[in-house]
Amino acid sequence: MTNIRRQSIVSSIVIYAGFAVGMLNVYFFTKQGLFTSTEYGLTAAFIAICTMMQALASFGMPTYIFKFHPYYSHHLQPSKNDMASLALLTGIAGFAIVMLAGWLFKDLVIQKFSEHSALLVEYYYWIFPMAFGLTIYTILESYTWSIGKPVLTSFLKEVLWRVLQTAIILLLMFHVIKSFDLFIKLYAMAYPVIAVTLLLYLISSKKIHFVFTISKVTRRYFRKIVSLCFFVYSGTIIFTLSQIFDTIVIAAVLPNGLQQAAIFGLAQNMTSIIQAPQRGIIAAAIPHLSKAWKDKNLPLLQKIYQRSSINLLLFAGGLFLLIMLNYTEAIVTLGLKQEFLLGFNAFLVLGVTRVVDLGTGLNTQIIVTSNYWRFELASGIVLLIFILPLTYVLAKQLHILGPPVAALISGTVYNLIRVVFLWKKFRLQPFSYKTITVIVWGSACYAACYFLFRNIHGLPGLFLRSIAFIVVYGAGVVYFKISPDVLPVWATIKKRIGIRGTGS
Repeated sequence: MTNIRRQSIVSSIVIYAGFAVGMLNVYFFTKQGLFTSTEYGLTAAFIAICTMMQALASFGMPTYIFKFHPYYSHHLQPSKNDMASLALLTGIAGFAIVMLAGWLFKDLVIQKFSEHSALLVEYYYWIFPMAFGLTIYTILESYTWSIGKPVLTSFLKEVLWRVLQTAIILLLMFHVIKSFDLFIKLYAMAYPVIAVTLLLYLISSKKIHFVFTISKVTRRYFRKIVSLCFFVYSGTIIFTLSQIFDTIVIAAVLPNGLQQAAIFGLAQNMTSIIQAPQRGIIAAAIPHLSKAWKDKNLPLLQKIYQRSSINLLLFAGGLFLLIMLNYTEAIVTLGLKQEFLLGFNAFLVLGVTRVVDLGTGLNTQIIVTSNYWRFELASGIVLLIFILPLTYVLAKQLHILGPPVAALISGTVYNLIRVVFLWKKFRLQPFSYKTITVIVWGSACYAACYFLFRNIHGLPGLFLRSIAFIVVYGAGVVYFKISPDVLPVWATIKKRIGIRGTGS
């Protein structure tokens, strides 16, 4: 657990550095005078569609790597390990199929998006290089996690990718880039850049070997690999579609689709901050989960499951409440377009959805690294049955609030099914009395800070509310000893800054 904690903390620090850059980019996208709301909405649509393309093209290769890497590394020398080569070749072949399908169905895209999102149709083909870069990066990222290097991938995807965006935004601001046309084309190349960067690192450090001879491990487990990839691939497509369907529906069916997608996109960006700790914990925990299943170490699985739940709830709940305290005030104070105030309710519902998801711990990762990975498809189908029709119908009725409501309903059912499954099969469950403690304490801190500072506006209000909430919430976390992983970190901080006391 110490190694998971250390890597999770470092990865989370890197991820939040990336989000700081990302928030700067969001400011540039949403402030008056630089981008239109439609142009910002186009970037959100690009990300949604290329994420779907990546899920289609990868054919379950990330999960194949997570599940079988311990077997390859145990039985093969690095120079004879064909796992990375097999995964990359499969991803490239998969993307070729996606490209062909994208070309064949372009008329359908024009039909669905031309009325409300004409700009998306105009730049349709530039989604493909972006999606190809994301596909290759995702496979390499999975491999890098499995060899115990999660911090590097966190830096590339969370920091470097956003720094590249900042660079081209600044080039546009200072008129080095003369038009949005060139901007969006350079924007589409950011994922290929980080994919190439990661590949060059793995090659230069000799962490990856290209082996084109089928190994004994691949032959021995071939049927299991194919079966795993088929079921998990189907589940991944379902899950990914459920995650990005809202943006696509908003762009396709609502009047001024890309403008509405921009308002929704800001709410999504704010809730993505809530999800940030999950990425670091997943990256650090995946190799340990795979090994625990291989060794049939259920006590370790329960320990990781429960600690991931309380840690993720602790951070997700705190971040959600902190952003909720300042959402409206920040838009007004920072001079963003007033139309983005319309996304506050969408943020609230999306935020609750993220807290529910993170509060149930690493149930997805535990299932897909177990021998019951077929359940990934079954639970994914349930999710899809709920979310697709709900999203479409509620978007028509509630506009941009509809998709978040659909996500909350379907996401709650989805996570409940998985929690019950893990309990019934393995007696693994993520909750404890501390789960209630976090919810009650967080709500009390929010209420206190809201009523104390609700009449203080501008930068002083943002500063005072934020500092007060962080200090009080953090003090309660330490005092109530909510997480066993927080206390060693607090002890280290006290030691570094020279604070002495009992228990230090």
